[in-house]
Amino acid sequence: MANVEHLIRLKQGFQIWSDWRDRHRQVEPDLAEANLSGISLAGAYLVKVNLYRANLCQTDLMSADLSGANLQEAELIDANLHKANLSNVSLNRAYLTDADLSQAYGIGADLREAYCRHTNFCRANLIAASMRKANLNQANLSQARLNRTNLSEADLIEANLSQADLARANFYEAELLGAFFYQTNLQQANLTKAYLSKTYFFAADLSQAKLAHSDLRWANLNYANLREANLAEANLRGANLRHADLKGAKLLRANLRGANLRHADLRGANLKGAIVREAIFDKAMLQGTIMPDGTKHC
Repeated sequence: MANVEHLIRLKQGFQIWSDWRDRHRQVEPDLAEANLSGISLAGAYLVKVNLYRANLCQTDLMSADLSGANLQEAELIDANLHKANLSNVSLNRAYLTDADLSQAYGIGADLREAYCRHTNFCRANLIAASMRKANLNQANLSQARLNRTNLSEADLIEANLSQADLARANFYEAELLGAFFYQTNLQQANLTKAYLSKTYFFAADLSQAKLAHSDLRWANLNYANLREANLAEANLRGANLRHADLKGAKLLRANLRGANLRHADLRGANLKGAIVREAIFDKAMLQGTIMPDGTKHC
């Protein structure tokens, strides 16, 4: 339960709260389970505040400083966290449905198992954050910075990640069916065993990405950069790889049945053991490519 004195101070207004915190810097306010729904805390200094299971639905937290705060299992449905400082904040199992975290600063934030359906993370900085097993179904992560972020086993079905920076991000076994990765940076990202059926990767950079055993059936990889990517045993049945750059890519035992590789650059790629029935290789560049039967194309 919340500390009554701390709660009263906060509800007395921004200036009184700020003055009290300035005078009591050693105190880490306890607002656990407090009902703060619908109030304005825009720009508030909430560093290291305990907001465990607090009700912050529709609360205005725009530009608030919540760095290091405990928001585990807090309810932030439809809350405004635009430009909020969320660095190293704990949002483990928090409810953020329809919340606005656009341009939020969340380096190192803990969003494991958080419920973020329809949440707006547009242009947010979530470098090295943990979002393992988070529900990000239909979330907006466009232009977000997610370098080295852990999204393993997360639900990103139909999420928008267009033009996001996901270099070295971890999507191991993540659900990404129908997700949107237009012009997204996925260099060296780990998408091993990820579910990527019907995902849109038009002009995405997947160079040196790990896609072994991933499900890419009917995915759109038109103009994608897959140089030196590992697609061993990936399922690319019916995928659109027109104009894709697959130089040096590993496609050992991959399923390319019915895939469209027209104008694709496969120079130096390894297709040994790959299934290529009904695949289209019209005008593809195959110099130095190891073919499914193990022979090298001249």
